[in-house]
Amino acid sequence: MAHVKGSGSVRQHSQGERHGKRLGLKKAGGEIVNVGQIIVRQRGAVYKVGKQVGMGRDHTIFALKDGVVQFTQRFGKTVVNVVAKN
Repeated sequence: MAHVKGSGSVRQHSQGERHGKRLGLKKAGGEIVNVGQIIVRQRGAVYKVGKQVGMGRDHTIFALKDGVVQFTQRFGKTVVNVVAKN
């Protein structure tokens, strides 16, 4: 019988086992998107909003029109656009 109580075992194991938030790019440049499809999930406005895209409360960027995803640079920032497909 041990005379020191085993401590900290629950705390040590639970730290690295949290699930990820599934952030990041959901559609790459050149991919076809439909209205409402999510293009980027992000924390903070890392990617900026361009033409034919909207930004949700949690900074999620989504398509407002059907088209093709396009990433461009404006003033050193990455901008997400949706260009209508021909």
